[in-house]
Amino acid sequence: MDAFIATFGLAGLVYASLSMAAGGFAKGVVGFALPLVGLSLMASFLPGKTALALLLLPILISNLLQALRNGGREAWDCLRKFWRLNLVFVLVLVLAAQLVVVMSDAMLYAVLGVVITTAGVTQLLGWRPRFAPRYNRLAEVITGALCGVLGGIAGIWGPPLIMYLLAIHAPKLEMIRAQSITFFIGAVLLLVAHTHSGILNATTLPVSALMVVPTLAGMFVGYGVQDRLDQELFRRATLIVLVVSGLNLLRRAAGF
Repeated sequence: MDAFIATFGLAGLVYASLSMAAGGFAKGVVGFALPLVGLSLMASFLPGKTALALLLLPILISNLLQALRNGGREAWDCLRKFWRLNLVFVLVLVLAAQLVVVMSDAMLYAVLGVVITTAGVTQLLGWRPRFAPRYNRLAEVITGALCGVLGGIAGIWGPPLIMYLLAIHAPKLEMIRAQSITFFIGAVLLLVAHTHSGILNATTLPVSALMVVPTLAGMFVGYGVQDRLDQELFRRATLIVLVVSGLNLLRRAAGF
């Protein structure tokens, strides 16, 4: 903790806490967007790798708690329901992580930004992906693969999963629970990877642990908003967050 304050100052610690509280609030409202919001805000004053390190424990803990919010039985049933998706997600993520070394940051942000923004805008304009029930297993496998590719190259695996859950008309609570389980699995993989890479180290680990507190505080405030949203309003709020996140990635790709 002292090493972090010596490098970035007490103001840096406070700003990081506020950034994580904002990310936690967004996650509490729509069930995702913690890394998108938190990373976007912290990247303005912290190196990217440091900001990523601070996110690791909050992502892990917040998704575990969110997955278990309505009980362990419900979480287990949800894991069993989407087991194909999560298995493919893990396998593809490990393979896709090798692509990072051949992609520039600008190319990466541009690809992600176009995909996320297009998906969100088309949904807001009324288009929804649809498929016959007999193709659900195929759609689930494709979704897991897309999540794995995006997660492997950028640590962002939410958009394809959200589009799939919207397409199958998943109820609000099941949608959030399914997201949280997949995000938790991805967070475990990232935690292991970045412990070995050195991004999570003696300097960043204590601060990442501290960031759990403002993240959870923001998330539980966000729950109060989420619980008051009806299904359609929740869907629209989710899509708006997607579009804003996509536009932010395009901004970063353009160097602004």
